[in-house]
Parts: sequence; structure tokens; C-alpha cells
Amino acid sequence: MKQEEYAPILILLIGSITFSVFLLTITTLTSKLIPEPEKISIYECGFDPLNTPRLPFSIKFFLIGILFLIFDLEISYIFPWCTTIKEIKWISFITMSLFIIILTIGFIYEWLKKGLEWE
Repeated sequence: MKQEEYAPILILLIGSITFSVFLLTITTLTSKLIPEPEKISIYECGFDPLNTPRLPFSIKFFLIGILFLIFDLEISYIFPWCTTIKEIKWISFITMSLFIIILTIGFIYEWLKKGLEWE
């Protein structure tokens, strides 16, 4: 390739770097840097950093989260299959039906073991 073909990319690169440095400089010059205890404290998910980190955590949250992930991933497999249902072969239909049956059996098992009930 010739050097003239790289000119637009080089111009865009130089322009974006210049614009970024300009914005960073303007922000640094116009900002008020007043360190206050609240501003320099660590913020983590809304938890108070002064309390003990050893809070009791219910295992029920974990189980419901895992079940949600399993059935959410199921949708990511089923959606492309549903959009191409007219073009698929019988083997794909049988495979996806078997996949749905296995997941349904797992869901029924979890339901019968009362894993979905909140007490």
C-alpha cells in the first residue's frame, strides 16, 4: 500500500490524541481539587467501609443466582434456534428438543426439592 492511503488514518489518530489531551487539560485546569474525607473514601457497591465485612450471607441468594444463570443461558441457546427454525434440519430440531427436555427435568427437580421457595 502507498503512504497516501495511510494519511486519513494518521490524521484521525493525531486529531483524536490532540482532542483527548485538550479535554484532559481543560478538565484539570478548571476542576476544584478539595480533598474531603467523603470524596477520598473508597466506594464499593454502596456498602459502608467502616462496618465489618463479615456480614451473614444467605446461601439462598447464591442458589437463586445460579439457577437464574442456568436458565438465562438457556435463552441464549434457544433464541438463535427459534430465529432459524424454518431452515434447520430434523436433527437440529431433535437436539434442541432434547436440550429443552433436559432443562425442564432439571427445573422440575429443583421445584420438587423446594429450591425455588423463599422461606
